[in-house]
Amino acid sequence: MSKIDKGLAELIISVLVVISISFLSVKLTSGILLNWNGWAVLEPQSYPPCEAPIQYITIGSSNVKIYDLTFTCSTAWLGMIETIKIAILATFFGMILSLPMGILSSRNLFPAYITYPSRTLISACRSLPSLIWAIIFVIIVGLGPTAGTLAMTIYTVGYLGKMQYEAIEGMNSTPLEAANAMGLGKLEISKGVVVPETANHLIAQAIFMFEYNVRSGTVIGIVGAGGIGYYINLYLKFLQYDKVAAYLLVIFFVVMIIDLVSIYLRSFFMDESETNRPTWSGVLLPRTSIWGTSPKGPQ
Repeated sequence: MSKIDKGLAELIISVLVVISISFLSVKLTSGILLNWNGWAVLEPQSYPPCEAPIQYITIGSSNVKIYDLTFTCSTAWLGMIETIKIAILATFFGMILSLPMGILSSRNLFPAYITYPSRTLISACRSLPSLIWAIIFVIIVGLGPTAGTLAMTIYTVGYLGKMQYEAIEGMNSTPLEAANAMGLGKLEISKGVVVPETANHLIAQAIFMFEYNVRSGTVIGIVGAGGIGYYINLYLKFLQYDKVAAYLLVIFFVVMIIDLVSIYLRSFFMDESETNRPTWSGVLLPRTSIWGTSPKGPQ
């Protein structure tokens, strides 16, 4: 089995384990062991009517439920999906805006009178957390996911722009010296040398930023900028802490799945040997025993 196939198999196993644990946790606390009212957030809303399918099979005189997708009409599902959509848009637009600014901020490409203003703008975007940006845009454009998307886009530009110009400044100087010797312009150097040479780092940074935006997006809804945070804030006002805890558990399981997918995707763009990649067999059977020896023998 190839390296990519192994990584994909590990990802599928990891995601299935997380989903199974979350499903089992819900079932055990929904009447089997405990009758916790918090999981009401996974029940469909009364309005608008839920049109998600439910499939039954008749065995004898009783109907047995095969699958039930009505949870897709619940506030937990709708809020989490909206949070992920905000994160996707913010990462996409932030990547488009931050890349030119990251290039302009690189001291190995441009002189100080260009890099300092660009870095100042990037620092300004990063100076306020996304929650404060969300408050500002809620005041400007009103409540809703639009304010959240704008707020997280601005913060993404600041955070991602810094990582990008640091990656560009850390690249090998030989291709830049060759391009300058050929008399290429800054635009040609940026498009033909800088972006290809740092593409792995830039893509890995964008994936990491999406992962970060999902976690950050669960908070901005508290100030009315959309996402699952809106429902958390709503139930906090009504002192229904069991439902707030259920939302937090949903966020926890979803972020775990996104982290696993992110690790897998970043492995394509990072220089990482096969022995350093985590595997389920490595978790269950560590390479080094408690006696200080490895499967290859004493060191």
